[in-house]
This record gives sequence, structure tokens and C-alpha cells, in this order.
Amino acid sequence: MGSELARIVEAAGRGVFPEADGGVTVVGPDGGRDGARDAGVIAFTAHSVVFTGEDPAWVRAQLAAARCDPLAAAMNPRFLAALLERSGRRTDTIDVRSVAAPLGGPPPVALREIEDPGHPRVVRALGRRDGVRVWAADGGLLVLGRGVGGRWEAAVEVEEAARHRGLGRALAAAARHLVTDPVWAQVAAGNARSLRAFQAAGFRPVGAESLHALPHPRESV
Repeated sequence: MGSELARIVEAAGRGVFPEADGGVTVVGPDGGRDGARDAGVIAFTAHSVVFTGEDPAWVRAQLAAARCDPLAAAMNPRFLAALLERSGRRTDTIDVRSVAAPLGGPPPVALREIEDPGHPRVVRALGRRDGVRVWAADGGLLVLGRGVGGRWEAAVEVEEAARHRGLGRALAAAARHLVTDPVWAQVAAGNARSLRAFQAAGFRPVGAESLHALPHPRESV
């Protein structure tokens, strides 16, 4: 991982964060996935990182125009809307970013890998990650792939009939056994059930993220 953004992400995975000085760092877009496809904002404690191909002077002017607490400007809806409109990108939600260290030994739940590239979960993940792999468990799915800054990212899905049995927590924990680097999770702030599952699996929240992506060729728009 050679970009400035990648270095920030790698350091955060080790628990080393940008200085909590109330500032905003503006860096180029993520160049690790298909020609710098990703852009967006990562908010840490009292410091935000905007990764974009837009002019940094324009970015800072829009931050100043957000008309809010400067600490919140990078995640303010006015700023995010301006950034999305100018870049022609799209976003879904603001996510809580969590990270966990890898673990040795076998996963705590039986998994079987799905190799079908046309599986809906694979197609969806390809719009956000590289090197995507998907495992099925009885009642759920686990997805791993390389995302922003080259980081490992995990996502889980639990069928309605299998809920309230600890499967989400087990799948989140399983991700830690399948990688040798820190693994990240991005969960919508309102998805309390998923947040609890990842926290119970040892993931610790480190910030928030608004990911701005161009459509993947295999995704419908």
C-alpha cells in the first residue's frame, strides 16, 4: 500500500490515528482498486480525511461553507452533497468503521466457500472491493475483500430464520481467522444489530466513513 490514504488506513489498523487537532487532511483518491475508483471521507476523533480527485482548495472552501461546527464539517450533509454532485459519484450511508486484529486457528463456525462469480452477494461486493471471496454458513454468509487503501473488509449476512442465535457474531469472528492483517467492517450507524455483532466479535470502532464510488460495471444502476 503506497498511497498516502493507504498509509493512513494501515496506521489506523494498528491503532495509530491522525492527530486530534480539529483539522482536515485532503489526499488523492484511492488508487488501489481499478484506477482510483473510490473517494470519500473518513472521520476520526477530531480529525477527518477527505480522499478525492477534486481540487483541495475547492474542498476546503466547501468545508468552510458548511455552516456548522468545524469538527463536523467533513461529515455535514451540505459538504457531502456538494462533493457528490461535483464528482458525479454516489453513496449509500455514513458507516461506523471498526477494526479487529487477525486471529489464529480455525473459524468458530463451519464455512464453505462460494466460487460462483454471479452470486448476488459476489456481484454486490465487487462494486466495493477487490479479491472478493464469499463463504456460506448454515443460515448466513461472510464476505471478505480488499477495499479502501487496500484494507481487508468483512461483511456478514444472516437469514431471518437464523437470527438471535449468535450467528452474526460467529461470522464476524470468523473473518478474523481468515486473514493475516487487520480486518475492517463498515456498518451503517443505525444498524444496531450488526454493530453489536461485530463489537461482540472483538471489532473496535475507530471512526466513521462516507464512501463515494462509481458504479461497478457488473452492478445494475
